[in-house]
Amino acid sequence: MPALGKSDTRIGQWLRGLLARAHANTAVVAQAAKMARTVWALLRHERVYEPAVVTV
Repeated sequence: MPALGKSDTRIGQWLRGLLARAHANTAVVAQAAKMARTVWALLRHERVYEPAVVTV
């Protein structure tokens, strides 16, 4: 989780925001649920994950 939280991807930005307002254990569970939904959608629609770089 520390490496993902420092990345410049949309998921990294989302994780930093979540960690700012929730306990780390809650953030881990939320991250796992979000990743499971993402993987399910990718498999369901036969797509490939392409992370986007966030420009600030």
